[in-house]
Amino acid sequence: MYELENPQYLYLLLSVPLLLVGFLAVALWKKRAQQAFGDIELLQKLSPNKSKNKPYIKLIIILVTSVAFSIGLVNPKIGSRLETVKREGVDIVFAIDISKSMLAEDVRPNRLEKAKQIISKSLDQLVSDRVGIIIYAGRAYPQLPITTDYAAARLFLKTTNTNLIPSQGTAIAEAIELATEYFDDENQKNRLLVILSDGEDHEEGLKEASKKALERGIKIYTIGLGTERGAPIPDVRNGYTLGYKKDRAGEVVVSRLNTQTLKEVATLTDGGYLHGKDSKETVEALLETVANMEKKEFESQVFADYEDQFQWFLGIAFVLLLLDTFVLERKTQWIKRLGLFENEKDT
Repeated sequence: MYELENPQYLYLLLSVPLLLVGFLAVALWKKRAQQAFGDIELLQKLSPNKSKNKPYIKLIIILVTSVAFSIGLVNPKIGSRLETVKREGVDIVFAIDISKSMLAEDVRPNRLEKAKQIISKSLDQLVSDRVGIIIYAGRAYPQLPITTDYAAARLFLKTTNTNLIPSQGTAIAEAIELATEYFDDENQKNRLLVILSDGEDHEEGLKEASKKALERGIKIYTIGLGTERGAPIPDVRNGYTLGYKKDRAGEVVVSRLNTQTLKEVATLTDGGYLHGKDSKETVEALLETVANMEKKEFESQVFADYEDQFQWFLGIAFVLLLLDTFVLERKTQWIKRLGLFENEKDT
């Protein structure tokens, strides 16, 4: 495992293409100036000790030095020792509706992005709880197993979009069924399933799935996304909105928030319903629920010690800078005698 202490210094790597472009621009300018001054072959004869290849060698040294110096400032650290720590927390699984209706923009920027915002802000404030992610549309699929790795959760969350599942629909019941098998600790007393959806369920078996979740000790909190007034569903292709979804009669389809379905699921499992319009209020209410739940102690392995690696890269940069002072643009006599780097015209 590794971490970057100062990732902002990675921007210094932009100096590499800038130096390269600058070198090529100067080389082109010199060539044109020499052509305007006189015959190039005659100029070469007048300066026989000037090497054609040394400037390129110096360029490579400078570029590698820049990369090494930038990485040294970033200070990559490598985890050197695993340590088992004990934590207390709750198992939380987020089930995200990624059907096309979640692209409706009756909440900004749209329902799906609002759901991702709520989860992301929740992760920012969770400390020792374990989290998992399920995605569903026409079918439900596991995306992230139960884990304490919030960085991995954010990564999976970032890549979540409506194209991950080709079959359309809103299979809330299947998502709940999957969640009943998702929690991997039989001794965990309090399990929380958070469903983020507009509630447009087109599948059967919702009551049966909710009762099964209750039997497994799973409380379900539903977060409604959208408005009862509704909004059309954008037809997005390759990042561009081409229009809005239409039915067979050619009428624009309006997707509406179905609070009744979401409240019913929450009631059947002794959970609760939240409206996701205000991300801050929703996250606060959700975290208050987590705080009031009984915590379970569990063990997890983390990297306890991280060793700095910056000295290797700064050492390389220093050696290359020292080497650069000895690389002159005139020909090196012993290399000239060996015939390295030089062509017949140079000799």
